[in-house]
Amino acid sequence: MADRPEFSHRRERHGLIGPFSGRQLVMVFAAVLVAVIVLVGVTTPLGNTADGPAPVDPKPSAYIISSPPPVGLEVGQQAPEFAVRAADGTTYQLNDLSGNPIRLADLRGKAVWVNFWTTWCPPCQSEVPILRDVSERYRDRGLELVAISVQETSPADVAAYADRYDLGYTIGFDSSGEIFRAYKGYGLPTQVFIDPNGVIASIVGSPLDEAGAAAQIERILPVAASPGS
Repeated sequence: MADRPEFSHRRERHGLIGPFSGRQLVMVFAAVLVAVIVLVGVTTPLGNTADGPAPVDPKPSAYIISSPPPVGLEVGQQAPEFAVRAADGTTYQLNDLSGNPIRLADLRGKAVWVNFWTTWCPPCQSEVPILRDVSERYRDRGLELVAISVQETSPADVAAYADRYDLGYTIGFDSSGEIFRAYKGYGLPTQVFIDPNGVIASIVGSPLDEAGAAAQIERILPVAASPGS
């Protein structure tokens, strides 16, 4: 006769809930709790601004489109003309949206603000209202703003943008980017401030706010002639 297990009066052990023991349930609960804490940590902003100051809005930076050239323009040197002589002897001339040439020599005696930009560049777009308002404010004091559109599709597209936002300043169409390269640009927008003698007074490789633009312009405005002079 085969041996059979002895009969026992001990109760068979069951899980606390179904097949799961108390230890297993505690471990599952702990794992869920840790997951919730991690999720809250990664989705909560660093700092509560509900009752405090509003978050700081960082200023836009330039849209970088190429590596910086080994040698750039320098403050104090004569600003390059808006024309580039090609290797074959032809001249690439910057024109406005109507096809008329824009010559820096024709602006001698004025404060010139050169702004390289494009209609698709977000930091350029954020700066356009400032260009429009500040250029209007200083136009009668001898400021000429030349906004040079770099390698866009057509003058008509840029003109439509200018009409939409009522841009009354001079806009040049640099179809091949030759003028942009002549000014050693590598990001948009790039700003060059030129004094009435055609000398570079400052170069800014980022968007400007209204106060910053006004400060740059005030430095290069022509000196008003005194009465009787």
